[in-house]
Amino acid sequence: MEENYRLPLLGEKIPSFEAQTTHGVMKFPEQFRGKWLVLFSHPADFTPVCTTEFVAFQKRFDEFRKLNAELVGLSIDQVFSHIKWVEWIKDNLETEIKFPVIADDTGRIAKMLGMLHPSKGTNTVRAVFIIDPKGVLRAMLYYPQELGRNMDEILRMVKGFQVSDANGVAIPANWPENELVGDRVIVPPASDEKTAKARLKDKSIECYDWWLCHRKVKV
Repeated sequence: MEENYRLPLLGEKIPSFEAQTTHGVMKFPEQFRGKWLVLFSHPADFTPVCTTEFVAFQKRFDEFRKLNAELVGLSIDQVFSHIKWVEWIKDNLETEIKFPVIADDTGRIAKMLGMLHPSKGTNTVRAVFIIDPKGVLRAMLYYPQELGRNMDEILRMVKGFQVSDANGVAIPANWPENELVGDRVIVPPASDEKTAKARLKDKSIECYDWWLCHRKVKV
């Protein structure tokens, strides 16, 4: 009997599962408790765009680690294919892939997380799941097979979530290079008149108006 899966929603805990990876059997998300997790799928091993993505992720591996974030890849290829592919990348592109890659050859995990789209056949789409230290899904990104991802944006998202969580603020567009407030962050709008008036007198906060205020935070 086929299992029924529902696409996880933002704010929910990611489903628990065990998987074979290039680093051995791993338990998700339990094994990453206390860390941020960037779980991403790619259509297939030994494909051009996916290869450029793996190199790009690895080039930023240390930056993710500095943010207490781990990278984990996934596709429906077998673990033997993953091992050979990462060996090829090391030998031919001089880049050692240090993060694990899940071998989801049955497609069970891909179905569970909505990584298989009917119009794309049996290959996983380019999905990205950003999961916080409590195992809660904070963001989902989906890219078509023909478009490679921007890893700097994924790195920016992890940084943004951490700044938001630590300071109770919102992150503006293109942060930390926003067109209106630069590297400052958005203060949530006041919910009553007293707070709105007090905010206009707060020297640590700058406002265009009472509902559009921003301030500096330590990153």
